[in-house]
Amino acid sequence: MAHQLTIFYDGGCPLCVREMRHLFKLQQQQHHQRIIFEDILAEDFEQRFPMIDPQRARAILHGMTANGELLLGLDVTHQAWKAVGRGWLTAPIRWPLIRWFADRVYLWFARHRYKISEVVTGQARCKQCRIDR
Repeated sequence: MAHQLTIFYDGGCPLCVREMRHLFKLQQQQHHQRIIFEDILAEDFEQRFPMIDPQRARAILHGMTANGELLLGLDVTHQAWKAVGRGWLTAPIRWPLIRWFADRVYLWFARHRYKISEVVTGQARCKQCRIDR
């Protein structure tokens, strides 16, 4: 099966990379490639993805479906988990009443992810974070 989602993630954020690694491993266990992972900090990112504004992608997670639909924030997260067969884990964050609150919490998290990452991982940013480890 062809990919379903491209995720444009912040490769300088240890927490972001940790989640991408987890998704990458789940995808490998299922022997399919439904998600393509693209680091917005890659040197050639802007040339390869001129339709994605790196500044905006630093502020909120971006994703793109195989048919070109742009997804943002927790919509990306939910689609990614669905792609690895675990969408039931994230489905509640897309339910109408919960969605409103979850999106606001996500935006707060995104703004403070480096500080949160430092508390959780001991590292605010990483220089050579890779998901395929």
